[in-house]
Amino acid sequence: MMEKEFSVLYLIFINLLSFILFAVDKCRAKKKAYRIKESVLLFTAFIGGAFGALTSMLLFRHKTQKIKFTLLVPLFLIAQVFLGYYAIRGFV
Repeated sequence: MMEKEFSVLYLIFINLLSFILFAVDKCRAKKKAYRIKESVLLFTAFIGGAFGALTSMLLFRHKTQKIKFTLLVPLFLIAQVFLGYYAIRGFV
Protein backbone atom coordinates (compact mmCIF):
# COMPACT_ATOMS: atom_id res chain seq x y z
CA MET A 1 0.00 0.00 0.00
CA MET A 2 2.85 2.37 0.78
CA GLU A 3 4.20 2.07 -2.78
CA LYS A 4 0.91 3.15 -4.34
CA GLU A 5 0.61 6.13 -2.00
CA PHE A 6 4.17 7.16 -2.83
CA SER A 7 3.47 6.80 -6.56
CA VAL A 8 0.36 8.96 -6.36
CA LEU A 9 2.15 11.63 -4.31
CA TYR A 10 5.07 11.57 -6.76
CA LEU A 11 2.77 12.02 -9.75
CA ILE A 12 0.93 14.89 -8.08
CA PHE A 13 4.22 16.58 -7.19
CA ILE A 14 5.93 16.15 -10.55
CA ASN A 15 2.88 17.26 -12.53
CA LEU A 16 2.41 20.31 -10.34
CA LEU A 17 6.11 21.12 -10.68
CA SER A 18 5.98 20.72 -14.45
CA PHE A 19 2.85 22.89 -14.69
CA ILE A 20 4.46 25.62 -12.59
CA LEU A 21 7.75 25.54 -14.51
CA PHE A 22 5.93 26.02 -17.82
CA ALA A 23 3.83 28.85 -16.32
CA VAL A 24 6.89 30.59 -14.86
CA ASP A 25 8.73 30.27 -18.16
CA LYS A 26 5.78 31.86 -19.96
CA CYS A 27 5.80 34.79 -17.52
CA ARG A 28 9.54 35.20 -17.93
CA ALA A 29 9.17 35.09 -21.71
CA LYS A 30 6.67 37.95 -21.59
CA LYS A 31 9.04 39.98 -19.39
CA LYS A 32 12.07 39.04 -21.52
CA ALA A 33 13.72 37.74 -18.35
CA TYR A 34 16.00 34.74 -17.73
CA ARG A 35 14.23 31.64 -19.05
CA ILE A 36 13.99 28.06 -17.86
CA LYS A 37 15.98 25.73 -20.12
CA GLU A 38 13.94 23.70 -22.59
CA SER A 39 15.79 20.59 -21.45
CA VAL A 40 14.51 21.14 -17.89
CA LEU A 41 10.93 21.59 -19.12
CA LEU A 42 11.12 18.44 -21.24
CA PHE A 43 12.84 16.46 -18.49
CA THR A 44 10.10 17.18 -15.96
CA ALA A 45 7.54 16.13 -18.55
CA PHE A 46 9.51 12.95 -19.28
CA ILE A 47 9.86 11.84 -15.66
CA GLY A 48 6.12 11.84 -15.04
CA GLY A 49 4.96 15.42 -15.45
CA ALA A 50 3.62 15.23 -18.98
CA PHE A 51 0.02 15.90 -17.94
CA GLY A 52 1.02 19.05 -16.06
CA ALA A 53 3.25 20.16 -18.92
CA LEU A 54 0.58 19.64 -21.57
CA THR A 55 -2.06 21.34 -19.46
CA SER A 56 0.20 24.34 -18.93
CA MET A 57 1.15 24.45 -22.61
CA LEU A 58 -2.49 24.59 -23.65
CA LEU A 59 -3.69 26.89 -20.87
CA PHE A 60 -0.92 29.47 -21.29
CA ARG A 61 -0.34 28.87 -25.02
CA HIS A 62 3.32 28.28 -24.30
CA LYS A 63 5.73 26.25 -26.43
CA THR A 64 2.84 25.26 -28.72
CA GLN A 65 4.74 26.44 -31.80
CA LYS A 66 7.81 24.35 -30.98
CA ILE A 67 7.62 21.01 -32.76
CA LYS A 68 9.71 19.15 -30.19
CA PHE A 69 7.26 20.17 -27.47
CA THR A 70 4.10 19.50 -29.49
CA LEU A 71 5.40 16.03 -30.34
CA LEU A 72 7.33 14.93 -27.27
CA VAL A 73 5.04 16.08 -24.46
CA PRO A 74 1.95 14.24 -25.81
CA LEU A 75 4.11 11.17 -26.53
CA PHE A 76 5.42 11.26 -22.96
CA LEU A 77 1.84 11.48 -21.71
CA ILE A 78 0.71 8.52 -23.80
CA ALA A 79 3.68 6.46 -22.59
CA GLN A 80 2.98 7.42 -18.98
CA VAL A 81 -0.69 6.46 -19.28
CA PHE A 82 0.25 3.06 -20.72
CA LEU A 83 2.92 2.49 -18.06
CA GLY A 84 0.47 3.47 -15.34
CA TYR A 85 -2.20 1.19 -16.75
CA TYR A 86 0.12 -1.80 -16.92
CA ALA A 87 1.61 -1.04 -13.51
CA ILE A 88 -1.88 -1.09 -12.00
CA ARG A 89 -2.73 -4.30 -13.83
CA GLY A 90 0.48 -5.90 -12.60
CA PHE A 91 2.21 -6.44 -15.95
CA VAL A 92 5.24 -4.30 -15.13
